[in-house]
Amino acid sequence: MLKEGDKAPEFCLDGIDEKGQEVSFCLKDLLTQPLILYFYPKDDTPGCTQEACDFRDSLGQLITKGYRVVGISPDPLSSHIRFREKHGLNFPLLSDPDCKMAELYGAYGTKKMYGKETKGIIRSTFVIDSDGTVRKAYYNVKAKGHVEKLIKEL
Repeated sequence: MLKEGDKAPEFCLDGIDEKGQEVSFCLKDLLTQPLILYFYPKDDTPGCTQEACDFRDSLGQLITKGYRVVGISPDPLSSHIRFREKHGLNFPLLSDPDCKMAELYGAYGTKKMYGKETKGIIRSTFVIDSDGTVRKAYYNVKAKGHVEKLIKEL
């Protein structure tokens, strides 16, 4: 798990940008300003939709504070495109199909779901300074209210 002061692991992943265009993103290219990087389990599920729409609705406030938002899940680009279009998402979504980046960030592992232990994406958010230093790391976040809480802490 990452903690405050750690260097954020570098990555290059395919994704869609805020306009819906397919592009490749590397961490170093995203760090032109501080970054909010969040990992979520699956496109278009209730919790993930809540979180994505909260980021969408709060993007203006986050931009005003100097942040860029990027979401990452194991879903393929075709799913990200549908998710983005259906909910009017206005920030990039990246695809991590083998969950290697999620593992590096500590956002993949054993979790409880409906009383059963399973392996998968652990809903996590990272605030990363433009020099690549992790300022905040949030693990096992609840989708509802997370973005509001995050904005208050920034």
